[in-house]
Amino acid sequence: MIAIVDYGVGNLFSLKSSFRMIGQDAIVSGDKDVIAKADKIILPGVGAFGDASRKLRATGLDRVVISEAANGKDVMGICLGMQLLFEKSFEYGEHEGLGLLKGQIVGMEGRIPADLKIPHIGWNALRFRKESHLTNGIREGDFVYFVHSFYADGCGDSLIATAEYGADVPAIVGKDNVMGCQFHPEKSGNVGLSILKAFCEGRK
Repeated sequence: MIAIVDYGVGNLFSLKSSFRMIGQDAIVSGDKDVIAKADKIILPGVGAFGDASRKLRATGLDRVVISEAANGKDVMGICLGMQLLFEKSFEYGEHEGLGLLKGQIVGMEGRIPADLKIPHIGWNALRFRKESHLTNGIREGDFVYFVHSFYADGCGDSLIATAEYGADVPAIVGKDNVMGCQFHPEKSGNVGLSILKAFCEGRK
């Protein structure tokens, strides 16, 4: 069973529907015991990093995610949920992340050409940077759907795939059992479903 963490931020039920489409049992829950008993964890997120980080800590669910990841359970962050996996964010201040992946979250403004719109909204092609089970069912050049104004920087060896939007934007990251997608797989058609399916099938 897959637990989609409910801490008051995220496209929870569209994610649940996506898992149902690939034949996987997923539950939306903010219950620590339910999440701890799940086989895999999804950390969603939409909105501002600081607000999401505060809500995650206020519920105590940050400790559950960190603990379960430390125990080797597969954890995937999606969009803002992916950003929360990193050490910190500079989105309207400086905010502490979960520290499960090395790197920081920075703004696009001043880092991409001025003629490109922020937020970055739309479909962009994936460019593979290293092998990962998450990309087994898709091809380089496949398009996925982004909605964001900030992105991960300094990902190091966790960088799996990027997308070009005036800069190489980390699109898929992962190190051992902790991974994430900056885009929305639940809004990315069959490509997104394939990535969610690969997450469910696990590392070989």
